[in-house]
Amino acid sequence: MFMAIIMVVVLAACGSNNSSNGAANSNKNTGSTNSTDTAVAAPAEETELKITHKLGTATVKKNPGTVVVFDYGVLETLDKLGVEVAAVPQGNLPAHLKKYEDSKYTNAGTLFEPDFEKLNALDPDVIFISGRSSEAYEELNKIAPTIFMGVDTADFMNSFTSNVNELANIFGKKAEAEQELATINDSIKALHDQTAASGKKGLIILTSGGKVSAYGTGSRFGIIHDVFGITPVDEGIKVSTHGDSISFEYVAEKNPDYLFVVDRDAVVSEGAEAVDPASKLVENELVKKTNAYKDGKIIYLDPSYWYLSGGGLLSVPAMLNEVQEGIK
Repeated sequence: MFMAIIMVVVLAACGSNNSSNGAANSNKNTGSTNSTDTAVAAPAEETELKITHKLGTATVKKNPGTVVVFDYGVLETLDKLGVEVAAVPQGNLPAHLKKYEDSKYTNAGTLFEPDFEKLNALDPDVIFISGRSSEAYEELNKIAPTIFMGVDTADFMNSFTSNVNELANIFGKKAEAEQELATINDSIKALHDQTAASGKKGLIILTSGGKVSAYGTGSRFGIIHDVFGITPVDEGIKVSTHGDSISFEYVAEKNPDYLFVVDRDAVVSEGAEAVDPASKLVENELVKKTNAYKDGKIIYLDPSYWYLSGGGLLSVPAMLNEVQEGIK
């Protein structure tokens, strides 16, 4: 009788151990434990971005639906990346952006005078501006998050690249932006190698109303020297929005190998007003003494890219190409 009791206890203990081991083995096989399972949630996708810019800080939702643009460089980049916009200043659009004159886009006023009534009615999600619209920043920022995206001409490529990447991040277009920037950088390297090997010097001038201004390194057209690598004929040209006023005697004295000309009148003349081409002013007896004239290297740049726009994914490649073709 006693032995029978002992056998019952031993068998019961073995059954208990086997049950426990089985549960443990089962838990190992399923990767679980005896404690309650806790699901690890995937990180939530970022829906808002906080962007610090020259004039302040903006919080904007990703992929904003109603977009207003007061900078043609930004408009170019969004156009190239396939991002739709709702409103632009239509009064003086560059030739390469004329499609935005269509009635499906709201006319947002001018670069200097936004139409606040229309913008309030539109109720945009984000507004992009640059220097020409900067005085309206405070009022625009009351309507929607407003982001300053003017290009810093003193640090053109870093500023331009940062703007493109910021826009790509906002609109989920990183891969497209990286591809465009890579192509541009490859072209810049090729051009820079070409200009460095030539040893030739250049001068950039803007013509307006019969007057002439020079632009050097760090200026609004300084990309020719600072990025494309053409040595300036004069290192002392002061940086100014309106350029350093010069005479044609100065041009003859400096004797540039390349003379780059931006004709402001060609893009700012009102209505059908006829204006003389810049060549009529520039190609005078003094300039004809320069290497640039003798070698056929007076290069008339497209002011739609250089004066009205610049700093976008359409204008920068076009500017590259103009300089590259001009100095061949």
